[in-house]
Amino acid sequence: MIRQLFTAVITCVCLPIALLAQQQPLRLWYTQPAVAWEETIPLGNGRLGMMPDGGVRNEKIVLNDITLWSGAPQDANNYEAYKLLPQIRQLLAENKNDEAQALMDKSFVCTGKGSAGLPWGCFQVLGTLMLEYDHKTADTTATHYERELSLNNAVAATSYTLNGVTYKREYFTSFGDDVGIIRLTASKPGQLNFRVSIDRPENFAVRTEGKELQMSGRLPSGTDTPGMRYIARVQAKLNGGTLTTAQNALVVKNATEVTLVLSMGTDFRNPGFMAKTKQLMAAAMQKPYTAQKQQHITNYQKLFNRVQMQLGATHAEQLPTDERLAGFHANPSSDDALPVLFFQFGRYLSISSTRVGLLPPNLQGLWANQVQTPWNGDYHLDVNVQMNHWPVEVSNLPELDLPLAALIKGLVKPGERTAKAYYNAEGWVAHVITNVWGFTEPGESASWGATKSGSGWVCNNLWEHYAFTNDKKYLQDIYPVLKGAALFYSSQLVTDPKSGYLVLSPSSSPENSFVMPNGKHAAICVGATIDNQIVRELFTNVITATNVLGIDAALRTRLEAQLKKAAPIGRIGSDGRLMEWMEEYPESEPHHRHLSHLYGLFPAPLITPEGTPDLAEACKKSMEARGDDGPSWSIAFKQLFWARLHDGNRAYKLFADLMRPTLKTNINYGAGGGTYPNMFTAGPPFQIDGNFGGEAGLAEMLLQSHAGFIDLLPAIPDQWRSAGSVSGLKARGNYTVSMTWKDGKVTRYTITSPNPRKVKVKVNGEIREVMATKI
Repeated sequence: MIRQLFTAVITCVCLPIALLAQQQPLRLWYTQPAVAWEETIPLGNGRLGMMPDGGVRNEKIVLNDITLWSGAPQDANNYEAYKLLPQIRQLLAENKNDEAQALMDKSFVCTGKGSAGLPWGCFQVLGTLMLEYDHKTADTTATHYERELSLNNAVAATSYTLNGVTYKREYFTSFGDDVGIIRLTASKPGQLNFRVSIDRPENFAVRTEGKELQMSGRLPSGTDTPGMRYIARVQAKLNGGTLTTAQNALVVKNATEVTLVLSMGTDFRNPGFMAKTKQLMAAAMQKPYTAQKQQHITNYQKLFNRVQMQLGATHAEQLPTDERLAGFHANPSSDDALPVLFFQFGRYLSISSTRVGLLPPNLQGLWANQVQTPWNGDYHLDVNVQMNHWPVEVSNLPELDLPLAALIKGLVKPGERTAKAYYNAEGWVAHVITNVWGFTEPGESASWGATKSGSGWVCNNLWEHYAFTNDKKYLQDIYPVLKGAALFYSSQLVTDPKSGYLVLSPSSSPENSFVMPNGKHAAICVGATIDNQIVRELFTNVITATNVLGIDAALRTRLEAQLKKAAPIGRIGSDGRLMEWMEEYPESEPHHRHLSHLYGLFPAPLITPEGTPDLAEACKKSMEARGDDGPSWSIAFKQLFWARLHDGNRAYKLFADLMRPTLKTNINYGAGGGTYPNMFTAGPPFQIDGNFGGEAGLAEMLLQSHAGFIDLLPAIPDQWRSAGSVSGLKARGNYTVSMTWKDGKVTRYTITSPNPRKVKVKVNGEIREVMATKI
């Protein structure tokens, strides 16, 4: 009977949503060219990126390749560091945290410059393509100007009228041909006249070879090993007119239609990149534009069209996106469609900035406009790269978690060397920062760089992919990574003489510090709450994996025994807050951007309102004290926390805060995050984790599955209660969920699975067991 009911419901739920997606195209659009890079439109196919500004007289298109890095592999371990570990632990036991930290600053940091130069390296802009247009008129005023990005098709466009001629451009980074495409047309014959050039700030040479424009170079490595090589090729196909070369440029005269093709690549794990880029160019030049565009859209939509959403009743699609952002921030009840646009934009960014077999999105996804990107555009392991991946499973893009798994697998061998050098430990460890070269050493300052929760934290991401997919083959593949991380923490647990618990020493709460009784500030401590939580979660997951795979019984017994003596999930202080450290220290910055001690609330499932209500209440008090403002990623993190606590209105308020319009690009560590006109989120400067964190927060408000059951509308705000629908979201256990609601109550829902089986679901406050239907 239940199965028949669900089968009937599928039609009722999915058809209206599909029609909605057709009636309301998802797009970003503007009525003027971009003035700043943060206003340009991001395009990407997981490897290549383009960001056109839509200029009328002069247009700049910033180019990226996600693999373009300076630097090189290095060994920056201090192999004598472990000898000082007993002394550090003794100082901590004597409450001399500041002295322990001073000692670590001398010996427990990486050798060399660390992340402050070479050979660490940096994710870099590939270059800028410049188009200089000659409209054959002194009139400089374009009318009917519009530029847009279609999220439905992953195609950008610019159009305007000048001197009686309508000019149109289309841009996409092809999911079919793996090249960049720019299509230019004029409404009257022979009206396209422009010059194409290309450059970058340094380490480049430009030339023409036949009718191809080329830019190539080699980046510095900081070692005896030669740095990374790259090339960008540009060719043009014309309908009418002529194509010539002049002064390292392509010159188009009197054409009616022109298609520019860009083939770009690096030698990162690709020694044959020169031939490959040439091959891709030749193939793309032979294919008609309509076929290129259709193949691109078809391949992209295979990913993007998996999820559809409608929220609330108010809409403001008639306004340009920059005006919509300002209007929503001023009045969050004015535009229920904006959260949908932001959510789907986040999915678009995931699809556009990573690809199976390549790299995961870095701090800037794959979009950068500088040689020295902020924070090197690297992979921070104390929230940022993890946040980049929080939405991919629930938003039905599970394959996009695999590049992160590959990156982390590459850290195991260097992480084993680091574990021996600093801790004489089993297993592997990574600290706060890493790059494409496999850096696992502590950073250059112990206050932030010695935090060793990074390897355990990314194991949460690895585990979540298994939790969502039930892919046993994947679990077998990543098990050595999980095991190695657990072995490291297991070998480092010591008995805290004050509490008697097994804890990590030294320990720290990422990037935060406290005030000691003597008035001095320190970050190094014994048993920071996040480390206690990561140990519990990781050990539990590894124990589960050994049972699922039927292996490592001895390790299972070892971890189970240590869990019985390990520090608890959290301790509540005298002020009712969840304590960040084992001691009730006051924070150096009461409104610090990090809330790492709430790791057990999110992303881990250790603290829930149902299972640990006292700890959940303590988390609320911690967040009230810490405040709502911060960089964009911090605001998004708080949105997720409130969603996990089932406070939809507070989570919605945080999302509205995240939508604060800004154009600031200064390095910011405190209050003042927001969103740029192109919907990139701002620290400032641009950090893509705010986009992904905000997207994950919206999903968490609608669907949760971490507490042993699927929870429908666990944190729906008042603003969305009137009506809504969503289809295609994923829940842990490899379930696909669709639902509609009215007046805050679920009216229809479906739960499907590759195999029909029972599942617990919470609907309108009631937990029931239902049969998931077969997909």
